[in-house]
Amino acid sequence: MSVIGFPTSSDIYIEAEGKKLAVVQSYKATATRSEQVVEAFGESEPVATIANQLTYKLELTRLYATDEAISDGINFHTLSDFSLVIVKPDRRVIYTGCQWSKIEESGELSQMVAERITVVSSHRTEMLG
Repeated sequence: MSVIGFPTSSDIYIEAEGKKLAVVQSYKATATRSEQVVEAFGESEPVATIANQLTYKLELTRLYATDEAISDGINFHTLSDFSLVIVKPDRRVIYTGCQWSKIEESGELSQMVAERITVVSSHRTEMLG
């Protein structure tokens, strides 16, 4: 009996303007859709529910800036409108228009490491291959 699971990620990274800025050790993604209830006069219960925009919250752990990003003077605190790319064996998942909402840092001398960054995105795309 073989067990079939989700394909795992082989590469996770942050990019902006076509440049890989940081590699990410792990991530957790949560999709949230807010809802709006439609009520009608005289009805005791809502008559419909409307789904609003989808929002993605991504918790990234152990970000390592690339050598090129370090030489360019990357600063995670000023980073905005970037993409998170998750490469899986059968597809790529790309979150675009990302903004960070929380940064927790720790590190060692001569290494630029962000321990955990929480990112919010409103766009998610999957590409096969």
